[in-house]
Order: sequence, then structure tokens, then C-alpha cells
Amino acid sequence: MARLEITQVRSAIGRPQNQHHTLRSLGLKRIGDVVVKEDRPEIRGMANTIPHLVAVKEVD
Repeated sequence: MARLEITQVRSAIGRPQNQHHTLRSLGLKRIGDVVVKEDRPEIRGMANTIPHLVAVKEVD
């Protein structure tokens, strides 16, 4: 199964609370943090909720 590499590229300061919670749910705390998650609809949905804060790329 494919995996997604999610990198936080912008700060969550001044953003709505649900965006803060989404970042934390993905395991991101600060700019430059990188997490690798399984490519599942739930993870893609969270990443699509905050596309202005994260960069997503597929890795094998």
C-alpha cells in the first residue's frame, strides 16, 4: 500500500481551532515536521482540510 509523506509548511497561528486539531491528529507540531502515514481516505481527508498548511507527496 502507498504511503503519504506530510510536511507542515506553514504555521497554524491565527487559524481556526479545527485546523489546529487536524495538525495535531496528523502528528505535526511545528513547521518542518514530517510524518509518514498510510494512504487511507481518512488521512487524505485530513490533509485536504488543511492544504494551505501542509505539503503532501506519495512515497513507496
